[in-house]
Amino acid sequence: MSGEGKVVCVTGGSGYIASWLIKFLLQRAYTVKATVRNPNDLKKTAHLLALEGAKERLHLLKADLLEEGSFDAAVDGCEAVFHTASPVSLQANADPQAELVDPAVQGTLNVLRSCAKVPSIKRVIITSSFASLPYNGKTLAPDVVVDETWFSDPAVCAEQKLWYQLGKTLAEQAAWEFAKNKKMDFVTIHPVFVLGPLLQPTINSSIEILFNLINGAQEYPDAYYRSIDVRDVAYAHIQALEIPSASGRYCLIESNVHFSEVLKIVQQHYPTLHLPKKYGFLIILHAHVGPAI
Repeated sequence: MSGEGKVVCVTGGSGYIASWLIKFLLQRAYTVKATVRNPNDLKKTAHLLALEGAKERLHLLKADLLEEGSFDAAVDGCEAVFHTASPVSLQANADPQAELVDPAVQGTLNVLRSCAKVPSIKRVIITSSFASLPYNGKTLAPDVVVDETWFSDPAVCAEQKLWYQLGKTLAEQAAWEFAKNKKMDFVTIHPVFVLGPLLQPTINSSIEILFNLINGAQEYPDAYYRSIDVRDVAYAHIQALEIPSASGRYCLIESNVHFSEVLKIVQQHYPTLHLPKKYGFLIILHAHVGPAI
């Protein structure tokens, strides 16, 4: 489907998934209004400006997740909005409420409030996470299927100090409630660990895990690694827009392998790397001690 003559907005435009989404949207002839923290920071935006079609159909706008009304200009005149902007951290945070939870929840609501003012917007697609599904106290066993009907429990996330998961869960709950009240056409996308080539110049959190394993780690996690290619995730967002019947929640997962298998693949392609030979215990987002999904 061609996006010629259609205007869409992508929040968090300089991010990992968003960069590929913008690339594909431009290839399909969409005009893209992308929000970033600072449009003049070429370290964060040069890779976007270099995309084919960017000169003619990419517009960068400044927006702040925690500032209500900040996204008004970005979504004005659009027929769809992709909200990908949200903080991601796999490390301990000094103030997880302020650094992860509040930006996720309030940022999502601020974007939706801006969207609710624009009658031309036909659909809103939000990049959520698999993190908002399985953290609910249920047992993950080989015969248990995790699907789009699962929701993480905020109480479980808070008790286990899973702050990223808590932020994603509360943000999604707030978004669905808002969309219901406003009768908004709304879709959420829930990828697991996102891997694949980078368009942006900085390493993101999911790639950082692999980077750390090849950069002097002595042990690898005794856990299973759920992953999907970033290009598939970006394309899924476009399908969520272009397929009229798309609705609800979509879980995206391509593979589920033990970290030892991941290292074998890396070793095959890069035999000179010194990789960890033994496993240890390490908490990894979306990784579990068993293969059940």
